[in-house]
Amino acid sequence: MNNTTDYQVLLYYNYVHIDDPEEFAAEHLQFCKDLELKGRVLVAEEGINGTVSGTIEQTEKYMEAMHNDPRFAEMLFKIDKHDGHAFKKMHVRPRPELVTLRLEDDIDPHETTGNYLTPKEFFEAMQDEDTIVLDARNDYEYDLGHFRGAIRPDIETFRELPDWVEENKHLIEGKRVLTYCTGGIRCEKFSGWLVKEGFEEVGQLHGGIVTYGKDPEVQGELWDGQCYVFDERISVPVNRKEHVIVGVDYFDGQPCERYVNCANPECNKQILCSEENEHKYMRGCTHECRVSPRNMYVKEHDLSQEEIQHRLELLGENLKQEA
Repeated sequence: MNNTTDYQVLLYYNYVHIDDPEEFAAEHLQFCKDLELKGRVLVAEEGINGTVSGTIEQTEKYMEAMHNDPRFAEMLFKIDKHDGHAFKKMHVRPRPELVTLRLEDDIDPHETTGNYLTPKEFFEAMQDEDTIVLDARNDYEYDLGHFRGAIRPDIETFRELPDWVEENKHLIEGKRVLTYCTGGIRCEKFSGWLVKEGFEEVGQLHGGIVTYGKDPEVQGELWDGQCYVFDERISVPVNRKEHVIVGVDYFDGQPCERYVNCANPECNKQILCSEENEHKYMRGCTHECRVSPRNMYVKEHDLSQEEIQHRLELLGENLKQEA
């Protein structure tokens, strides 16, 4: 059995020019595999963005090698102890953008970005009545946890955020705007876009939620819930002073911090769901997903049509007759 100190998860990004992202990605993939790391790394002409897991020895070698490359000499790594790998495989993929905004006039964070705020500065600024806090993440990330009083944009992908702001300017005009995301990379561009759009006072949480939770002074205060992360952990704690659950079960509205994917692969919607309700609803977010012939829960548990019918009757639903 591994101790929790045996493994580490590294979260990092760096906006820096990379000449040939495809060649870099292929070489970097082999490098990571040689170190026996697992994770997901994106490479673009504008830089690198990744999360990798491995033993302390493996991850230390990785950080040392990256810092020995002049392009990444100053790159900051956010480190979480873990009890094993946080990924099943190792992927390194070239991309047009590190974070997908698809702006006609792209933002270069080296030229335009919001003011960096330390965790303590962000904590203090949040409490100013003339300040609004705008979450730069997707709706399902917000629903698991967020800063107290932060605005929840109704978006499923990051690229929808500028349009959402355009449609909801009345919420933030005339205010100092603070924005935040998991590790900071989305805010680098989004805060720059806000500045470019004419918002005069824009601040971003430097290092993101992950850094905020580790800060010895604020200790994650004013954060409610958990922080969604894009690996097998799904969530990590932030507030070390008090834990307030904000997530609610998709089916019964009870407090819940357990995410599952809808068992219908054609849907695959992420829903907060207790283990009891996962079984009760056969991990289907709708009746159609529950009776889908592709429902993975049904296959995993080898349920007969009679058992499916029985469960649906208990739910008060009728079995959809498949043609």
